[in-house]
Amino acid sequence: MIKKIILIAVAIAILAATAFKLKTNKEVAEKRVYKYDIDKPITVKSIVLKPENAATSTVFAGNFQALRESKLSTDVQGKVLEIYVDQGSMVEENQALIQLDNSLLKLQLQSVEVKIEELTKDVKRYKVLTEADAIQGIQLEKTELALKSALIQKATLLEQINKTTIRAPFNAVVTAKMTEEGAFAAPGIPLLQITDISILKFTVNVPENSLSKFELNKNYTVSADAFPDIQLSGQTTMLGSKANIGNSFPVQLLVKNTNSHEIKSGMFGKVILQDDTDTSQITIPASALVGTTIKPQVYLIENGRAQLRDIIVAERIENRIVIAGGLKPGDEIVSNGFINLYNNANVNPK
Repeated sequence: MIKKIILIAVAIAILAATAFKLKTNKEVAEKRVYKYDIDKPITVKSIVLKPENAATSTVFAGNFQALRESKLSTDVQGKVLEIYVDQGSMVEENQALIQLDNSLLKLQLQSVEVKIEELTKDVKRYKVLTEADAIQGIQLEKTELALKSALIQKATLLEQINKTTIRAPFNAVVTAKMTEEGAFAAPGIPLLQITDISILKFTVNVPENSLSKFELNKNYTVSADAFPDIQLSGQTTMLGSKANIGNSFPVQLLVKNTNSHEIKSGMFGKVILQDDTDTSQITIPASALVGTTIKPQVYLIENGRAQLRDIIVAERIENRIVIAGGLKPGDEIVSNGFINLYNNANVNPK
C-alpha cells in the first residue's frame, strides 16, 4: 500500500514538473515573438502630385530589312574562271563580280568575223557583176542574206560573251558567296547574294487604337537598339490594311542608312512618336500602383492614414502611369514602403 502511494506521488511530481516546464517554455516563446503595434506609424515614402505637361512620346518596336536583295545567277552555263569579290565586299552598280570561261565563244566569234569579211567582199564583187549582167541577181540576194545572217550570229555571240561576266545590278554589299573558282555555273543556280542597305525598310506592328497616329509620307524618328544615339528619319510608305494574328497592323517606313552603313538588315529598333499637346496631366511612378490591372489602386495619405483609392489609368509610358481619374493635384500618395501597409494604417510619410 505504501509502495503504491509512493508511485502515485512520483507520477504527480513528474506531471507537475512537466506542466511547469511547458508553461516556462511558452512564456519564453511569447517573449521572443514579435508583436506588431497596430498604433505605431508605418514609415513610408510619399510624393505630392502636381500637374505635368502632356508632351509625351510613344515607342513602337520593329526591325530593319534591306530595301533590295538579290541572288545572282548566270544566263549562260560555264566554268567559273574568276571571282572578283568576297563576302562583305562593297560593290557598285555594273561592277564585274564573276567571270565565266568564254574562250569557246570567242573562237566562234572569230570564225563568224572571218565569214562576215568574206561575205562582205562577195557582196561588193557580185554587185559589180550584176550591174554588168555577168551574173544573175539572185546570187547577189543570197549572198546579202547570208551576210545578214552572219551579222546576227555575231551579235548573238557578243551578247553571250557579255553575259559570261556577271555584274552588280545596283550598289550593294555582298552578303553571301555560294560558289568558288573552278565550279560549274548554270542558269538558275545562285552564285552570289548582294544586299542594298543604303536605304532600309523599318516595319512596326501597331495596335488598332494607335494606327491613327501614323500618316502616309510623314517623317518619324527611328533608332536602332544597337546604336541608340543615332537618330534616323523614316518616312511612312505603307499603312497596313489587314490585322495580323496579334490584331496589330504593320506600318512600314523607309529609312536612309548612315554613310558608313552602321544599321544592318535584321537589326531591331524603335520609332518614337512625340505628342506635343498643351494640356496638363497627372502621372505617378509605376511603383506606386497597387491592386490589379483591372482594378488599379494607390494608397492616398489623408490625416496621417493610408487610404486605398481606386484610380483610372489612361496609359503607361515606360515607368510612369498617366492618371485619367481618381486623383487630383495636391494629393499625397505612398510611393514606396508597402511592407505591413494596409488600408487605414497609421503612416509616417517621408
